[in-house]
Amino acid sequence: MMLVRERGLIDDLQLEEVMQEHDRTGKSFGEILKNFGLVDSDAQLQIMADHLGTEVIDLRTVTFTPELLKTVPANTARMYQCVPVALYGNTLQVALGDPLNPSTLDELGFIVRRELSQVVADPASIARLIDQHYGAETESVGDILKELGGDVDIAKEITEVAAGNEAQLGDLANEAPIVRFVNLVLFQAVQDRASDIHFEPFEDEFKIRYRVDGALYEMAPPPKHLALPVISRLKIMANLNIAERRMPQDGRMTVPVGNKQVDLRMSCLPTAFGESVVLRVLDRSSISLELESIGLPKHVYDYTSDAIQQPNGIFVVTGPTGSGKTTTLYSALRRINSVDSKLLTAEDPVEFDIEGIMQVQVNEAAGMTFGKALRAFLRQDPDVIMLGEMRDLETSQIAIQASLTGHLVLSTLHTNDAPGAVTRLLDMGVEPFLISSSLMAVLAQRLVRTICKKCRAPFEPTENQLSLLNLSPHDLGEKVFYYGRGCSVCNDTGYKGRKGIFELLVINDTIRSLINERAPTVVLRHKAVELGMVTLREDGLRTIFDGDTTIEEVVKYT
Repeated sequence: MMLVRERGLIDDLQLEEVMQEHDRTGKSFGEILKNFGLVDSDAQLQIMADHLGTEVIDLRTVTFTPELLKTVPANTARMYQCVPVALYGNTLQVALGDPLNPSTLDELGFIVRRELSQVVADPASIARLIDQHYGAETESVGDILKELGGDVDIAKEITEVAAGNEAQLGDLANEAPIVRFVNLVLFQAVQDRASDIHFEPFEDEFKIRYRVDGALYEMAPPPKHLALPVISRLKIMANLNIAERRMPQDGRMTVPVGNKQVDLRMSCLPTAFGESVVLRVLDRSSISLELESIGLPKHVYDYTSDAIQQPNGIFVVTGPTGSGKTTTLYSALRRINSVDSKLLTAEDPVEFDIEGIMQVQVNEAAGMTFGKALRAFLRQDPDVIMLGEMRDLETSQIAIQASLTGHLVLSTLHTNDAPGAVTRLLDMGVEPFLISSSLMAVLAQRLVRTICKKCRAPFEPTENQLSLLNLSPHDLGEKVFYYGRGCSVCNDTGYKGRKGIFELLVINDTIRSLINERAPTVVLRHKAVELGMVTLREDGLRTIFDGDTTIEEVVKYT
């Protein structure tokens, strides 16, 4: 974008419009510039080539011989969106889908073990050629594991490093087969929509598992001796200290997967048999941070839309880890993120970077606690504060003070249901009158897996299944229940994707007086239901009757 602006091809107003369209739709800048009729594709390619000191080539004029195609492994071509164009001695000329990312070229050089020179070509042609030439011939995890298992040099190096030669650890982690293996695991996990990837060394084995739609699946396990180089490679990618194996470490990395960049958050934990690593996949393209697309029921959506426009008060989202609380809060922030309001967030850690919002990383070890961050926030003149979690009395009290002094505060709590959030604050030691005067509403949520659309089939539930939902056969009427038979689309699980179920507790005068009396959760819940609150279980029933999920999923989460 800046290259186009520097050449005077668009003005500041047009730049602002393109940026806004990019934030709104997630489309690439190149696509938007072309759609708006500002700069066509050929001109964009020439600008990039001039900047890189290279040329634009037409890929239709290139002859792709088997020898040329063999220089780049299939999965590498797909992961980095690159095609080899010509080979001169040991120098390989390549065209990249994202030519302006310098780290891609460096990593590619590692893998193909050649000098690289870059040319610029149409990204759509690159993607077409990858499908054409690398479509069927996929390098599988099994193939590369065979190669690694039989690689005598790597086995010898691993033995030396394990014996204490730390200096060689970095070289070992950057061996081409190790780099290819790690990239392949990441590529496959992102393709399968994994939310977390676990690398787990045990006494006799090294497991790699990933979580899709909340359930863990195991990949083909690599040989045990690969744990050290694979985990060291991940640590290098996240700029962590590879020699430190006795202390927990946290880091972040960005990897290209196809034509998009995927952020990964990394956590290392020392165990008895090596370091356990978990990567959280933060794939922006798979998550739409729009309030409309979260799947809130209409009454919850209407209330939430109004609540986040209020000048002050506290709005709490509650649920266990991995129930989508952060996504809901980010979507709310995106909705109210305008020029006339200042938004600050304190998070541990920052999950997504959002344009126009000041996001602060909490670091307990360095003394940067939620409480400290919040105190500093109040001196920064914010309108809206998002707090990753109200985890103790100090944080909760400052959040309440902030809301009472004219700030809107959004935060999360870990409780099982919406009324439980009130009790949790009381248990922390917050005075009831402070809760009742500052809390606007509590939204509890869970994520349930949705039935795969390709293999969805109706079935007749048994009385036993109905009794789990407290239903009897004559409550059903014409209602149809569905389940997923399992097919290639959903990896034979019967489920694909997830959706939220919600419970909204609005703090009205009746609930306030109960809070002031320190009423227990059961009483609050009973009164809220009497006043019309739809419980998580009832919202779960709605999703079952809509044919979106199964009885088992709703019973499991509510």
